[in-house]
Amino acid sequence: MKVYLSGEIHTDWRDQIIDAAKGLDVTFSAPVTDHAASDDCGVAIMGAEDDKFWHDNKSAKLNAIRTRHGIEAADVVVVRFGEKYKQWNAAFDAGMAAALGKSLIVMHQAEHAHALKEVDAAALAVVQEPQQVVQILRYVLDGQLPS
Repeated sequence: MKVYLSGEIHTDWRDQIIDAAKGLDVTFSAPVTDHAASDDCGVAIMGAEDDKFWHDNKSAKLNAIRTRHGIEAADVVVVRFGEKYKQWNAAFDAGMAAALGKSLIVMHQAEHAHALKEVDAAALAVVQEPQQVVQILRYVLDGQLPS
């Protein structure tokens, strides 16, 4: 199973899922999580921009190549909304996954349930913890419930 891990890049939630999923027949992919590299990839590769809008635009487009490929190739898309920042890109990724008919798992804390109600409604599962994602994958792949 191919799983794309989208969303918040400021915590180690991806590592928690990948570590806990060892032994499952799962291949993970994700966006570039090095914040500086993600922000500056466009100008680093295609040349400097004086205007910050065009700087960000170049990087957003390069990152979109990776994101589109990852979501399109995935069987399951996990989108995490963090606590500190509003992740507009995560909402966009969730919408893209839903539009493509991908199995969508959304992860966020309870206090964001109202703000994300439309995103949650498109998901097949809504969880709060990385371990719950692994439990879902284990159940889907092997039929095993948590012990």
